[in-house]
Amino acid sequence: MMNVYLGLGTNLGDKEQNLRMAVEKIGERIGKIVSLSAFYVTEPWGFSSGNSFLNAVVCADTKLPPLQLLNETQAIERELGRTHKSVNGQYSDRLIDIDILLYGEEVIKTAELVLPHPLMTERRFVMEPLVEIAPDLIHPVFHKTMSELLDR
Repeated sequence: MMNVYLGLGTNLGDKEQNLRMAVEKIGERIGKIVSLSAFYVTEPWGFSSGNSFLNAVVCADTKLPPLQLLNETQAIERELGRTHKSVNGQYSDRLIDIDILLYGEEVIKTAELVLPHPLMTERRFVMEPLVEIAPDLIHPVFHKTMSELLDR
């Protein structure tokens, strides 16, 4: 079993229900939920929108290898109504977004998947809920705790 940390976000529809449905599907299809942060209201990052986001981070134990995990998170997004992914840094409103933040201590760089998530430490809406549930977790590239990375 591998601990995976997933970032969740939504800014359309019933946001709290969107996050709860995503967590439910993660528990059913990815693995046992170990911890779930509070839900954080945040402003859009990387684009303008009149819709605020609701964000959270979930930790799950999974048996899925990284690329299968990616396929499952994308399938969950589609089931919950997401019709397109952000491309080349062009972000837009979305019903649900599930980002793989960390897969144990793995460092992966492929065309399909880069782990740890390359932008996670730049995003307060990721780091605050991550620090809530895993303050002492060590980032496998920066070799600092999540708390230290948030504070910098």
